[in-house]
Amino acid sequence: MTPDPHDESDLGFELPKPAVLGKTRLVAIVVAMLVVLLAAFVIGYLPKRHAREALAAGLHDTEHATPRVEVVAPKPLTADHALLLPGTIQPLEETVIYPRADGYCRRWLVDIGDKVKAGQLLAEIDTPEVDKQLAQARAQLAQAKAAVAQSQANHELSKVNWQRYEKLASDKLVSTSDLDTRKAQALADEATVAAAQSNVAAQEANLARLVELVGFGKVTAPFEGTITERNVDRGALVTGATPLFKLVATDPVRVFIQVPQDVATTIRPDLAAPITVREYGDRAFPGKVARSAGALDPALRTMNTEVRVPNPKSELLPGMYAQVALALPSPHQLYEVPATALYNDASGLRVAVVDAGGKIAFVPVTIDRDTGAALQLSGGLTGSEKVVKLADAALTTGMAVEVVASAAR
Repeated sequence: MTPDPHDESDLGFELPKPAVLGKTRLVAIVVAMLVVLLAAFVIGYLPKRHAREALAAGLHDTEHATPRVEVVAPKPLTADHALLLPGTIQPLEETVIYPRADGYCRRWLVDIGDKVKAGQLLAEIDTPEVDKQLAQARAQLAQAKAAVAQSQANHELSKVNWQRYEKLASDKLVSTSDLDTRKAQALADEATVAAAQSNVAAQEANLARLVELVGFGKVTAPFEGTITERNVDRGALVTGATPLFKLVATDPVRVFIQVPQDVATTIRPDLAAPITVREYGDRAFPGKVARSAGALDPALRTMNTEVRVPNPKSELLPGMYAQVALALPSPHQLYEVPATALYNDASGLRVAVVDAGGKIAFVPVTIDRDTGAALQLSGGLTGSEKVVKLADAALTTGMAVEVVASAAR
């Protein structure tokens, strides 16, 4: 066919004929697409359907199956409580020494840090006024004794005259009135002797007082200990209100601790109470409970307790901070259960137990100590129960359960 030169759609060459798709190839493509769709259905839909059916079946079984629980036996604990309580070391005895007599310090014989024995001379005080009073008292005593001698002589004379007038009166040589006068004089002189003797006793007592007061010029230690303060110098005027020395006894020393209420009833004398101080590291100094207050502080609910520690080498100084270790017997039996077993709701603190019939029962408990992973219970359990290890809100009283494990704690 000759191309028409006036035809605008004529390209000047012939286009190739379109290819005809074979029937076999078309069928293969359709089959492949169907296979892909079927594979997607099998992979995506069927597993989900099976999962839903399994879940529904599991829920159905759960609704009708007996719950399974794991139980543990309460673990009985040892009866001792280990406590570490703070305290301050104090001397066994401590006193400030004052002078009993007024005067001037003649000399002092000890200073701070010195060890002294009971009765040891610490200082001497001059007491000039008391010395003068002592001399006067001695003179007054001598005067009183002379007065006794004089009164006794007068009494003897009046007594002899009375006896003489009695004989004369019997012979009717003197009047009865003269006899009565001599008798009264003798009795008066006898009373004068008694008064003079009493005056001598008073003067002797005053003299003894002044002698003792002069003796107070020698200041001595009331007990064995260590001088920690000296507040006097030679020539200083001292009175009864002037502190001279401070004396402490440091063997043994005392440590006061505050024992909490829950173990206060178990405190007893001679209970071991070793102490440690930071300055000596882990070294423990043996101590014992000496006494306790026997009553609780109403504000702190603690009991003041004294621990005594031997200190022969003066290694423990008064004022040191110390820690006292106590092993106290518990006043009641404790049982330990996992913390996961506790129910804490409107019904209070409880644990679930499985009874002999395999049913749930709830037991109220009292927590003595919470250690985090475990609870120490002081009330509610006897130790023979099977306690549900994991508290589950779905468990109710009387519900039948299946025990899957029993682990002794």
